Amino acid sequence: MKVVRLEPGSRFDWPAPAVTIGNFDGVHRGHQALVATAVEEAHRRQGAAAALTFDPHPARVLDAARAGPALTTLEQKAELLSGLGLDALVVVPFDAPRAAQSAEAFVREVLAETLHARAVVVGRAFRFGHDRAGDAALLARLGEALGFAVQAIAPVEHEGEPISSTRVRRALQKGRVEEAAALLGRPYFVDGTVARGEGRGRALGVPTANLDLLNEALPALGVYAGWCRLLEAGERPRWPSVVNVGTRPTFAGRHTTVEAHLLDRDLDLYGRHMRLEFVARLRDEQAFPGPQALVEQIRRDIERARPLLDDGSGRKL
Repeated sequence: MKVVRLEPGSRFDWPAPAVTIGNFDGVHRGHQALVATAVEEAHRRQGAAAALTFDPHPARVLDAARAGPALTTLEQKAELLSGLGLDALVVVPFDAPRAAQSAEAFVREVLAETLHARAVVVGRAFRFGHDRAGDAALLARLGEALGFAVQAIAPVEHEGEPISSTRVRRALQKGRVEEAAALLGRPYFVDGTVARGEGRGRALGVPTANLDLLNEALPALGVYAGWCRLLEAGERPRWPSVVNVGTRPTFAGRHTTVEAHLLDRDLDLYGRHMRLEFVARLRDEQAFPGPQALVEQIRRDIERARPLLDDGSGRKL
């Protein structure tokens, strides 16, 4: 999948493009349905399938104080979208002039004149343009005049309610990583670089990989069962892990950290890029009377995590 940034004067010569539009934060199951429809339409037309997104997220420009934490970086978004059969991801820089652009001008400039779209796929609740004045009905009317068809698809629901990035964020804020996974269609993950911590885990016999994170959104403070893997070329095995998101209250910590204890492994991972996938919440974070009580609880956490991370291979976890 090509990733291209829309610049002034950009022109693309893709065959009969089918384009889906959205912020795609988290690339959840609703986003996946939009992409699947665009890919199907592109195949029907023997054309190219593209997703169009914005960077930064429009909420950061329009109302930064109320913008929620992003679920994915732009690079993670591209990675997730690339696995869905798209030919291209078009990134539209979003700034004050773009925010002031009318819905009609956006459609003519970007969809018609730049991308030469022949089909456009959006959600039924899609809004765009200055003051969010444009909707799917306007897009369809403009498409008739400019030579592209529009499909507005129904939202994907989970437990009777539409899936949205906001809903995923709310699940994470409550520590409900299982619910977040059901909405995303995969476990929620964060990426980062393994940094040197204070060495307490190793001294206690439970060494941890401490992450300097790229992601903004985190699950609620607590202890989780999860998977770790390195973000490097070649074979990338997953390691079962117990992950702590918290302030280390037993040691009077003040800042939120994310650290993972890899089950039955002690690896030198400093400086390497790692991904943590959150599978299940084990417990709330809590302060213990001393290091030994903490270690005993971590051992219980490990034994509780093992069956939750059983991958069916029969190997010891």
